[in-house]
Amino acid sequence: MIENDVVIFGILFAVLAAIFYTRSLGGFWDKFYRFVPIILMCYLIPSLLASFGIIGENNLWTIAKDYFLPASLVLLTLSIDLKAIMGLGSKAIIMFLTAVFGIIIGGPIALYIVATFDPSVLGSGNDAAWRGLATLAGSWIGGGANQTAMLEIYQYNPSNYAAMVAVDIIVANIWMAFLLYGAGNPAPIDRWLKADTSAIITLQEKMADYSASVERKATSNDIIILMGICFAAVGLSHLLGGFLVTFFEGVSFAQGSILTNNFFWVVVLATTIGLAASFTRARELEGVGASKFGTVFIFLLVAVIGTKMNIFQIADIPSFFIIGLIWMLIHTIILFTVAKFIRAPFFFIAVGSKASVGGAASAPVVAGAFHPSLAPVGVLLAVLGYALGTYGAIICAQLMLAVSG
Repeated sequence: MIENDVVIFGILFAVLAAIFYTRSLGGFWDKFYRFVPIILMCYLIPSLLASFGIIGENNLWTIAKDYFLPASLVLLTLSIDLKAIMGLGSKAIIMFLTAVFGIIIGGPIALYIVATFDPSVLGSGNDAAWRGLATLAGSWIGGGANQTAMLEIYQYNPSNYAAMVAVDIIVANIWMAFLLYGAGNPAPIDRWLKADTSAIITLQEKMADYSASVERKATSNDIIILMGICFAAVGLSHLLGGFLVTFFEGVSFAQGSILTNNFFWVVVLATTIGLAASFTRARELEGVGASKFGTVFIFLLVAVIGTKMNIFQIADIPSFFIIGLIWMLIHTIILFTVAKFIRAPFFFIAVGSKASVGGAASAPVVAGAFHPSLAPVGVLLAVLGYALGTYGAIICAQLMLAVSG
């Protein structure tokens, strides 16, 4: 088992290089990547390396979320057309709210179904399943801060908490694998949904046309300026985020809320700085590859996220894993039903779901898998998920308590 972060980072980058090299070979590989999207491979191979014990526990996620994620957000929003994003319409919000509803209602239904066959899963006292599953609801509607809030509110037995974290990671990552697969070829799903994808296509085309209009041969001078602006923005996001956390920790109504979460502010500030820069001459840095570098960071994020999934942990928590799987299936059925009814594109299903289930760490990754210009949509919805996470999780917890009673 390899546990050296530097060695693991090298392995992950080598995996990415091998995947992209094979894609460039044509022939068999063209057919292969037509059925297995490249971004799914970038996620799947690292997860298999982790599952089979080739790479072990590492701290790369800390680096990825503190450096790569805000950097990708700055680079991908630098040349964005904010007006075009707003023009995507109300379907994005509808699908996000549908995703939240699916999580709220899916928890109690899944618990009821599994408890019918295995009543012992309900537990009692501080070991009661509904208390632990409330932390899962907090994570899947909002994020880590909401999950921790639910653990504190409902006082679930900390010694059993690891099982809930495992269910969270495994089920959410299995779902992410399906979304990444669909993102690689959304057209068949959109045809089945009879979706109107015109606004998304228009945004992608405008992004491509703008990139082509400002593209020029990049010099080392250009790249250093681009990286300088990018990581200065990352540093500023962390600096201002720290100040804001300190401020809100001293405000009574904000204590314990998402407003005291540093990662929340880093994501919001990095996106805001990138969007603000898109109204200045910095937007022209798209011509030297701003979105291309942002895409590299996105693929690195996907690879690092893949290392967090160990498929063999499923055997340790069969009942709770089944609950999580049924829960996510209900969430999925509700999403596709509403999308079919309002003819929403698969993009809104994927991003609406990951904005709640994955939050700001993975929503822009999934959105960027469709097109780099769409990553900010994931961020904007994920921020909304943070805001609703605690409220939605409390409702879900009360429904699960009723089922348990």
